[in-house]
Amino acid sequence: MFAAERYEKIGDLAAAEGRVSVAGLADRFNITQETVRRDLAALEIDGVVRRVHGGAVAAAKRSTGEQSLTSRQSQHHEQKLRIARKAVDLIPAGSSVVIDAGTTTELLADLLQDWQSPRPEDNLLVITHAVPIAAKLSNSPALELEMLGGRVRGLTRASVGAATVKQLENLRPDIAIVGTNGVHPGFGFSTPDAQEAAVKSAIVRSARRVVVLADASKLEEEALVRFAALDDVDALITDTAPEGALADALREAGTEVVPA
Repeated sequence: MFAAERYEKIGDLAAAEGRVSVAGLADRFNITQETVRRDLAALEIDGVVRRVHGGAVAAAKRSTGEQSLTSRQSQHHEQKLRIARKAVDLIPAGSSVVIDAGTTTELLADLLQDWQSPRPEDNLLVITHAVPIAAKLSNSPALELEMLGGRVRGLTRASVGAATVKQLENLRPDIAIVGTNGVHPGFGFSTPDAQEAAVKSAIVRSARRVVVLADASKLEEEALVRFAALDDVDALITDTAPEGALADALREAGTEVVPA
């Protein structure tokens, strides 16, 4: 196989599988690992992949890569819906809950529109910095809604900045439901944007109990900015059971894994 053809095939594999390893590519193409590393270096220069320890990931999975809320809404929809349904079960009646911005948390908001307390006196207070979530819940009679202010970030349609963080520092909600872009055994929970990370960190610090929602595509992934360590989170709701190092790290951190 010519080098140019191999180069193209490695790029296609990275795009299709998300991640390729040096050892795996060496075996697949019957070449040395040094040759693989040179190929990956060239592919990184051309913007096709981003090199990571032991291999490379597709350029679309770079640590700062972030799709718009609209683009993400159709991705892994069924898995996210199952996760959202499980999250509803963890919210006690008569409590206060902070709901983070994100596509899975928006599905949770859809479900909460019809929420009914088992006792009329036990309304649910929902606090959010996400404009779409506030809009969905603004007319729900069984819910009280508090919208956090700040500068609205267009990509996620959520309030961010010092004002948003300050408001969260003055709250102590019963539970927080948080989204994430990555769950990693060493790096913890992360997101691409520093301002989003600051708000997520403030949410995590504020709540008595923290629940993170993450479909399987987020597991073993790292984005640019860590907003919480594994042991900062009480429960992780996911559609696929973590394996290997991530499963061990979550167990050691005392983070409950809730299957959806």
